[in-house]
Amino acid sequence: MANEVRDREVLRAVVQAQVERTPALDVHTHIYSSAFGPLLLRGPEELLTYHYLQAETNRVLAEHSPAAFMALPKAEQARLVWRTLFVERSPLSEAGRGVITALHRLGVASVRDYAAALARFAGLSAGEHVDLVLRAANVGGVVMTNDPLNPAERAVWEQGGARDARFRAALRIDPILVDWPAAAPRLFELGYAVERDLPEASYPEIARFLRDWAARMQPAYLAASLPPTFAMPSDTACGRILTRAVLPVCRELALPFAMMIGVKKRIMPELGDGGDGVGRADLDAVEHLCRSYPANLFLLTVLARENQHQAVVLARKFKNLHLFGCWWFNNNPSIVEEITRERIEMLGTSFTPQHSDARVLDQLVYKWAHARRVIAAVLVEKYSLLIDEGWYPAEEEITRDVALLMGGEFERFLAQH
Repeated sequence: MANEVRDREVLRAVVQAQVERTPALDVHTHIYSSAFGPLLLRGPEELLTYHYLQAETNRVLAEHSPAAFMALPKAEQARLVWRTLFVERSPLSEAGRGVITALHRLGVASVRDYAAALARFAGLSAGEHVDLVLRAANVGGVVMTNDPLNPAERAVWEQGGARDARFRAALRIDPILVDWPAAAPRLFELGYAVERDLPEASYPEIARFLRDWAARMQPAYLAASLPPTFAMPSDTACGRILTRAVLPVCRELALPFAMMIGVKKRIMPELGDGGDGVGRADLDAVEHLCRSYPANLFLLTVLARENQHQAVVLARKFKNLHLFGCWWFNNNPSIVEEITRERIEMLGTSFTPQHSDARVLDQLVYKWAHARRVIAAVLVEKYSLLIDEGWYPAEEEITRDVALLMGGEFERFLAQH
């Protein structure tokens, strides 16, 4: 075959170059297009007050209680984080190193100079900032997280704000599944005849709500973040709504249902989002859904490292299940490498190795820079093993495989219906 790669040094150079140059589709984020105004978090202050760094700072603060620290104005809190984690200590954690990577790759001349970092972004419009970050991260498109029960976000959708083709929607339905008693009156206020005790007439109304918002958003998928106690089958509000409203609508509209399983909310309430924890889930629930609803497509990412192996085995067995990303507490290079290697060994290229989960626009830069390095290293290892046995990968094959891992396989999975 033409362009066969036989030399390991050449292999490393080809793989690294291809991984770096291939635009990524970021299949799960919490960022927004510029049309959403203040919902789009961006810039150094947002980077430094992200909940990863809030939690890390809280560990070593002597002069503030967690509640007092979290109550500080954003600018003051950001300076305290900078002093604590970047001046008094070295930014060795993944979140700390990520800030440095983002500042460096976005053009801050001295990454030790916080004033210079603030000045670099002070004059940028939201649109300019988006263009800068997507270019620096080499991200061709992102999938947002969109909650129609959030009044601020709903207003933007209802006003028909300008759509940026690089930003795709995901219809988030956590409140409906996880806290129906609180969600029911909110749906009722929006004109849907639902009741908290879920009589038979409520399920078609929930389905109507989902159809209406799917028509408005044109989402890539429906999604929910679920606790480690999530179980199926289940005669609970969550189980009944899922099977009688969510999954039928997903089948009807040919949309996957994305499950992000394993978060324990607010184990340290004073830290807000930074106080969430992780629990090992029972993935028999996923097995049940994939087996019982073969006409549905499912996306899955799990928060506990202990669940990763079972998740891969399930994806190996059920073609209607697609694994994506190394979520949240797994998004550290050592764990990303382990998970990516395990998935390639069992699934080949039929998964999506990473998503950013970014809540701050600038995080796209470091999340993808760090992920690409790990993905390239694992691919070099696996191609080298083939070379040892006389299988010499062609450059066009490497290009194809990398394109699948950077979003092509995700697109193929979505197009199955």
